[in-house]
Amino acid sequence: MTIPLFSGFLLGLSLILVIGAQNAFVLRLGLRGEHVLPVVLICAVSDAALILVGVLGFAQVSAIMPWAEPVMRYAGAAFLVLYGARSFRSAFTAETGLQVTGTTTITLQGALLTCLALTWLNPHVYLDTVVLIGSISTQFNEGRGLFALGAMLSSFTFFFSLGYGARLLRPFFARPGTWRVLDGGIGLVMWITAARLLLPQ
Repeated sequence: MTIPLFSGFLLGLSLILVIGAQNAFVLRLGLRGEHVLPVVLICAVSDAALILVGVLGFAQVSAIMPWAEPVMRYAGAAFLVLYGARSFRSAFTAETGLQVTGTTTITLQGALLTCLALTWLNPHVYLDTVVLIGSISTQFNEGRGLFALGAMLSSFTFFFSLGYGARLLRPFFARPGTWRVLDGGIGLVMWITAARLLLPQ
């Protein structure tokens, strides 16, 4: 029973660890100690909702259109291979750490609106949660719920760790070597997941 949970957690974490505008925004607020709780809750709950939509949606689609599952499985595997290759390339080319600059404060309303925009207007969020996690969840049959729960837990774990641990993590984020190790690990998880999709069940 722990395998779907662990697989969902690892996949969700590998997808979310890629630093983008949303994560950088949470990191900046965490470094300043501004509106951390409402912002990380919005990010984590939004991810959980999209993951649930993806998992439930693909279950229904697979029942109605059996051919959709293998199509999405191979498409998801191809995406993971390319995504993993990009992570490996970043691991070998990273020369600078994440720079968090600026001291301007932001209101709670401004922080919440910015967070919502960075979350719900980002097409990669839908690709990662609804499409990718949803399609991979079809491989677990009765363990699909645990897989979804694992992916949701990864979002809550990541955002709360990033928001509240930002000050402690700042020296690590500034080191290029940290990003090389992180990107390499992300690429490895991506390729392992792609192999699992392609191998006979």
